Amino acid sequence: MSNVRTSSYLLTGTRSRRPTLPVKLRRSYYDYSYGYREPRAFSLPDYTPGQLQNRTINAPLLRYVDSLRTHGHRAARIDPLDLLQREEVAALNPVRYGLNDPTQTYDINGIIWTDPVGEDSGPEYWPLERITRHLRDVYVGRIAYEYMHSPSKTERLWFSHLLESERDEARRLDTEERKRIHELLSRSEVFDQFLQLKFPNLKRYGLEGGESMLPALDALFKSSAQAGVEHIIVGMPHRGRLNLLTDLLQFPPSALFHKIKGGSEVAEHYGAGGDVISHLTSSPSLQYTGAQKPVKVSLLPNPSHLEAVDPVALGKTRAKQFALLKALQRAGDTECRPGDRVMCVQLHGDASFTGQGIVMEGLGLSNLPHYTVGGSVHLVVNNSIGYTTPASSARSSLYCSDVAKMINAPVLHVNGDYPEDVQRAIDVAFKYRNYFRKDIIVDLIVYRRWGHNELDEPAFTQPLMYEKIRSRRSVPALYEERLIDENVLTKDAAEAVRARHKEFLASELSAAASHTPGSTLSTLQGQWKDLVWPASKEAAWDPDTGVEKDTLKRVGRASVSVPEGFEIHPRLQRHVKHRLQAMETGQGLDWATAEALAFGSLMLEGYDVRISGQDVGRGTFSQRHAMLVDQRTEGVVVPLNLALPCEGRLELANSSLSEMAVLGFEYGVSWEKPDILPIWEAQFGDFFNGAQVIIDTFVSSAETKWLKQSGIVLLLPHGLDGAGPEHSSSRIERMLQLTNDPYTFGTDAEPANVNMNVAFPTTPAQYFHLLRRQLKRNFRKPLVVAGPKGLLRLAAAASSLEDLSAGTRFRPIIEDPAIADESAVSRVVFLTGKLYYDLVKERQKRQLDGKVAFVRVEELSPFPFQAALDVLSRYDSAKEVFWLQEEPQNQGAWTHVAPRLNAVLERVGRDKVTYKGRKENSVPAPGITSLYVAQQKAVIDAAFEGL
Repeated sequence: MSNVRTSSYLLTGTRSRRPTLPVKLRRSYYDYSYGYREPRAFSLPDYTPGQLQNRTINAPLLRYVDSLRTHGHRAARIDPLDLLQREEVAALNPVRYGLNDPTQTYDINGIIWTDPVGEDSGPEYWPLERITRHLRDVYVGRIAYEYMHSPSKTERLWFSHLLESERDEARRLDTEERKRIHELLSRSEVFDQFLQLKFPNLKRYGLEGGESMLPALDALFKSSAQAGVEHIIVGMPHRGRLNLLTDLLQFPPSALFHKIKGGSEVAEHYGAGGDVISHLTSSPSLQYTGAQKPVKVSLLPNPSHLEAVDPVALGKTRAKQFALLKALQRAGDTECRPGDRVMCVQLHGDASFTGQGIVMEGLGLSNLPHYTVGGSVHLVVNNSIGYTTPASSARSSLYCSDVAKMINAPVLHVNGDYPEDVQRAIDVAFKYRNYFRKDIIVDLIVYRRWGHNELDEPAFTQPLMYEKIRSRRSVPALYEERLIDENVLTKDAAEAVRARHKEFLASELSAAASHTPGSTLSTLQGQWKDLVWPASKEAAWDPDTGVEKDTLKRVGRASVSVPEGFEIHPRLQRHVKHRLQAMETGQGLDWATAEALAFGSLMLEGYDVRISGQDVGRGTFSQRHAMLVDQRTEGVVVPLNLALPCEGRLELANSSLSEMAVLGFEYGVSWEKPDILPIWEAQFGDFFNGAQVIIDTFVSSAETKWLKQSGIVLLLPHGLDGAGPEHSSSRIERMLQLTNDPYTFGTDAEPANVNMNVAFPTTPAQYFHLLRRQLKRNFRKPLVVAGPKGLLRLAAAASSLEDLSAGTRFRPIIEDPAIADESAVSRVVFLTGKLYYDLVKERQKRQLDGKVAFVRVEELSPFPFQAALDVLSRYDSAKEVFWLQEEPQNQGAWTHVAPRLNAVLERVGRDKVTYKGRKENSVPAPGITSLYVAQQKAVIDAAFEGL
C-alpha cells in the first residue's frame, strides 16, 4: 500500500502589473485603456540545495522517472478497442538506465513529488520496485498524460506534483457520484434505443460507444459551478448532441419528437426555415451541490461544417467576459481576470480536430491579448475513425490531439470504457484550466457502435473493427455490472433507472402531438430584450443617424489627442493636423475621420466598438491610426479611449493572420451583445474567401435557421486599381448571391426582411451613417461594406460635418449633384463605387455636363426600388439607361441589379437596362498593367459612347 501523502495544495499565483522590463525591450502593444487584463504570472520555488544534490547523485533514477512522465502514454491502456499500434517502449525499462535491482532503495526527494510544492521534508527512500509500480500506475494506466513537452517548468512541476502525490483513496468516487454516472450512462443508452425503436430511419448520430461523454461533461459543469463559474459556452458537433440536449441540458424530448415528426422548432409566424435536429440548442441554468450559484450552460447552434462553431463560441465567451469585466471595473474590481466567471467548452471529433484548419486557427488565438478567454476545455470524442476513413489515413501524427501541441497545450488521453477514469481526467483538466487559464485537451477515446449515422453499414470499409465492436457489451452495461458486483447498486435498482426513463420518453412522445413552439423569441431575452424581430411592424429600418456638430467636433479632436510626453511618428503630425483642421472648418472629412466620428459618437451613447483584423490599428492603407505607438517605448494608446470619458470603449484587436477563425470570433461577439459594434476588416476584400464557411453558415443564414440576430460588419476593401487578379475585388457578387433580397417591389403591409445589408458607399458620410445605423436600429442585421482604397484620401470624395449632422441619414441612392435640368439628360448611368469620380472627371473633360447623369447605388441589398423609381421618374426624357461597372460582367453587382432595375424600368414603361463594362472573365482584373489600363479606359469610354 502506497503511503504517498495527499496534498490539497494551491500554488501561489501572483497577478502581474504592467511590464517592468527596460523600456527598450518592451513590445507589449497592449492598450490598457479599454480594460485589458494581463494574464496571471506564476512563481514557484526552485529545487532546494538538497534536492538538487540528490538529483545529481541519482541522475539515472531522474532520467528513468522523466522517461515515464514523457513516454508513459505510449504504453498506456487508453484504447477500448486496442487498435492503437502499441510496441514495447524501451524508454520505460529501468534497466536501460542502469537500474537493475528492484529491491535497491533510492532517495526520491526532488525526483518524485510526495510533498507540496516548495516543501522539503528531507530524504525519503523507496525501493525501485515501488517507484516503478507507483509511476506506472500514474502514467501507464487508463489515463495517459502528455505535459512534458511544455516549455514551462511551472506547469510541468504542477502536473508532476498533482499526479504523483495523490493517493488512490483520494481518486475514488463516493457511492452517490458513482450512481450519478450510472444514471447518466443508462439514460443515454435508453434514449438511443428508444429513438431507434420509434424512428428507425432517423439519422440521430447517437452516442452508443461514447456514453462516457455525458458523465465527463457533468463533472466539468459541476467543477466549474463549484469554482464560481457562472456561464459556460459550449460548441459541439452532431454526435451525441441529442443525448446531451435531452438530458443534462433539459431540452424537452416532446419538442424533439415534434421536430422529428416534421414540426417546427419555432413559431411559424417568424417565417424561419429552421434547421436539422442535430443543430438544436438549449441554455439551461444548472444547480450543483457545493456551488453558490447556478451555472448557465449555453449550447450554441452549429452548422454541419465541423469545427466551424469553435471560434464563434470563443467570441461569445470573450464578449460575455468583457461585459462582466466592464461592470466589475466600474465597481473598482481590478483583480477579476478572463475565465473567472465564464468558460468556453469545445467538443470535437477526432478526424475534424486534426483535419480542419479552423481548429489550428482557433488554437492560435487562445493566448492572444484580444482573443484569450482564460482557457478552453477541449473534449475530443475520439471514434478512431472519420466517416469511413481510419486514423492511419486521417492524420500524419500518432494522436489526433497532436495539433494542440502547437500552443504547448497539455493532453490527457482517457479510455472511454471507464467512466470513473474519464471523470478523473476531467477533474485534472479543469484544475489546470482554472489555475493557468490556458487551453487543455481531453482525448476521450471511444468507439462508434454504428456507422457515421445509424443508416450506414460501416463493415463495408472497416469489417475487422466492427466485428470487434459488435461483439462488445455496451459501456453502460459494463459499468452497471461492475456496480452490481461491488454492491453499490442492486439489479432491481439499475433496472428501475432504465424503466423510469423509458416511461418518461414514452410520455414525452405522446405529448409531442400537442407540442406548440413558443410564441416568444428566446433570442430576444436578457440583454436583447429591448430589440424587436426585424420583420415586425415595430422594426425601424431607416433611423436618423446624424449627430450634433459640437459632439462631432469633440469626438474628432479626441481621436487625435496625444498624451503629454508621448512621442508619435513625425509623419503622423500631418494626420493630426489635417483632422483638427477638418474639425475647425467642417470640411474635408476623409474616410478615417468619418469612421472615428462614428466610433466616438457611438461610444458617447454607451455603445462599445470592437474592430478586428490584420493591421486594424494602423489600417492596411495607413489611413486609420486609431492607435498611436510611442516611438521611444512602443507603448500604445488609443486616443478615443483616453480623451473621451464615456461608458463606451473602443477595442482595436490586431489579429493573427487568420480569416476564418477571426471572423468566426467576431461573429460570436455579435451574438452576445447587441450594444457593441463588432467589425471584421479584411486586409484586402478578397481575403474574405478564407472565411467563406463562416459567411455561408452563420453570417448570411443564422437568422433564417436559428432566429439569431447579428450586427456584424464586414469591411472589404474593393476596387480595380491595377493590383492584379487578387487584391482588386471583394467578390461582391458572392455576397449578393447570399441575400434573400426580393426581385420585385415590396409592399408597406409586407416589407421584405432581407437577411443582410450589402453596401458600396462612395463618401465618408455614407460610411459614417452605415456604421451608426447598425446600432441605432432596434434590431440587428449583418452589414457587408465594399470599402474604399483609392477613395480614402481623395479630396473629391470628402464629406463635410453638415453631411453628418443631426437630421441626416444614409442614402441608398445618390443622385447626380451636377444635373440642374433633368429634362436635358439623354442618358442615365447607374453605377457603384469609385468609378463615379473617374466618370465625373471625364465628363468635364468631354464637356458633356448635363447630358449624362451618373446615379450611385450605395446600397445593393436590400435593393432601393422606390429610390430608383423616384430617380427614373425625374429622367423621363432620357433615351437610355445603362448599368456601368468596372468589374467583369459575370462579377460585381450586375447580375443582382439587372432583374431588380428592370422591374423598376417596367414600372415606368421603359426598355430594359443596358450593360456596359468589362466582358466576362475568370479573374476580377488582369495582372498586366498595360492591359488593365486599356480595359479601364474602355469602361470609361463606354459611358459616353454615342453622345
